[in-house]
Amino acid sequence: MTRGFFDVMEAWDGESVVTAFDAATGAWIFVALHDTRLGPAAGGTRMTSYPAPVDGLIDAMRLAEGMTWKWAGVGIRYGGGKAVIAVPDGLGDEARAGLIDRYAAHLISLRGAFQTGVDLGTTPEDMARIGAISGHAVGLVDGKPGDPGPYTARGVLAGIRAALEHRFGEADFGALSVLIQGLGDVGLPLAGLLAEAGATLYLADLREDAAERARTRFGGVVIPADEVWDVDVDVYAPCAVGATLNPVTIPRLRCRIVAGSANNQLLSETDGERLLERGILYAPDYVINAGGAAAFAAIHRGERDEARLRARVDEIGSSLREIFEEAAAAGESPLHAARRRARRFLDAAGGPPPAAG
Repeated sequence: MTRGFFDVMEAWDGESVVTAFDAATGAWIFVALHDTRLGPAAGGTRMTSYPAPVDGLIDAMRLAEGMTWKWAGVGIRYGGGKAVIAVPDGLGDEARAGLIDRYAAHLISLRGAFQTGVDLGTTPEDMARIGAISGHAVGLVDGKPGDPGPYTARGVLAGIRAALEHRFGEADFGALSVLIQGLGDVGLPLAGLLAEAGATLYLADLREDAAERARTRFGGVVIPADEVWDVDVDVYAPCAVGATLNPVTIPRLRCRIVAGSANNQLLSETDGERLLERGILYAPDYVINAGGAAAFAAIHRGERDEARLRARVDEIGSSLREIFEEAAAAGESPLHAARRRARRFLDAAGGPPPAAG
């Protein structure tokens, strides 16, 4: 552990981090609240293993900041927050179930300051359990677990359409090739939507069987996971882990557009400039991947009409069109235009930004 918890937290510009150690499993729980000017924080709960607990803390803080920009970027009044449960390798099902229950009890102690939903390593069924215990889970439809993945995929499709129109003047899916990296809860339904629209698919996943299953269902070509950056395609859609866009991979890219659902796709903001220099249009991740969050926020507030939910998700395309146009007029990365858009919404909410530390 090269840096301690306190060093990491003192360097952060968010509001607070609630930390707990689960002695029964050896897991660490981090609930990071970045900016609550728009309202109580909301974000997913990620459960996975890390090299060291401090890496889970860093992940929680980065993801919480991403949620601040996501909510503000699409004009939804929630604050930015995220939870990480850093678990030891080989956690059994019984131990995991107990950990979920104890995590839910921690959320009760926050008294509504954080609402949570599905993320990497957690399931809709987990959220149903957390919601039943704490009352602080989103993504439940009349108390039953819902899946945000199809809504997120729909939002990514709307974003790809907006990017195609900006880059090529039209959205001709029949002439489009897309490489989807990661065929999980979002990547798989996205593959279905793109196949239905007529796109040519290239499919990659660290789990070779997942890529093969997607190929069997939707057609396309399976690509080895370590070759995704070298395939000549119109759109690269990262739908798995973050930081796949970095100084090593960006020079290898052979795409015209990056538009996918993964969080924190850029290793750093400088990588947005690298994409711009290469003439690659980047759809900021926290805007294009907001479909599930937008739909489930509406469901949490009582919306049940599927047509209205889909229309709310489709607004992601309109937001990205405005972002692309503003960025092009200024000769800058869409990342900057998206950040300004989010800051305008945050500033309109009133109140000072969160204090550093």
